[in-house]
Amino acid sequence: MDNVSAPPAERRVYKYYDLVMAAFVTVLLCSGVIGVQKVSSIGPFHLGPFEIPARSFGTAILFFPLSYLFGDILTEVYGYARSRRVIWAGFGGLIFAAFMSWVVVNMPPAAGWKGQEAYEMIFGNTPRIVMASLFAFWGGEFTNSFVLAKMKLLTKGRWLWSRTIGSTIAGEAVDSIIFYPLAFLGVWSSAQVIEVMISNYLLKVGWEALATPVTYRIVNFLKRAESEDYYDRDTNFNPFSLEVKS
Repeated sequence: MDNVSAPPAERRVYKYYDLVMAAFVTVLLCSGVIGVQKVSSIGPFHLGPFEIPARSFGTAILFFPLSYLFGDILTEVYGYARSRRVIWAGFGGLIFAAFMSWVVVNMPPAAGWKGQEAYEMIFGNTPRIVMASLFAFWGGEFTNSFVLAKMKLLTKGRWLWSRTIGSTIAGEAVDSIIFYPLAFLGVWSSAQVIEVMISNYLLKVGWEALATPVTYRIVNFLKRAESEDYYDRDTNFNPFSLEVKS
């Protein structure tokens, strides 16, 4: 009898996975290139009998935590391996943004065009910021995804809030400790780097906690729509692997 090879296993096709990936990459690029350049401040203000002093924060704080929200959703619904592919897609986008910024900033301006100095001020640091982002996002996002996947196994899928907040506490800590010193030491004062790093970390974690009801709604919708609730029981957690089991 002739040997007949078994047909290859069909890979799952998801309706919303690509949309979540696109949202993640968009937030990552916009936060890394636009929002991260500006420092703003709030306060001082009173909270009952207490006066809260003015605090500086990077404006990316308004939108960057969405990347962790999408990262949580991806890992919770589709698993660590598929989340890993999305993270690398985001890194690829950041590398291209850095290259494009470097090329455009260094192109000679046309005679009479007066925007070169402003352009350099806004985008001149982008390669350094993106390199810092690459290291920070690599550490932070993979920490976030790994912790959530492991906590899902430990909690047997219960208490989603504990996974989303717990993974963010770990991931944002790694991200902040790497990103702010690499991106801004020598550009900002050391005191300002530390102040912004701590303030942004607390705000990001707080933002994620406040977004928990939204995360629940999106996760529950996707689990029903995709008929998927992935548990990473036999997953290879090597961040450099792109293997995804069917």
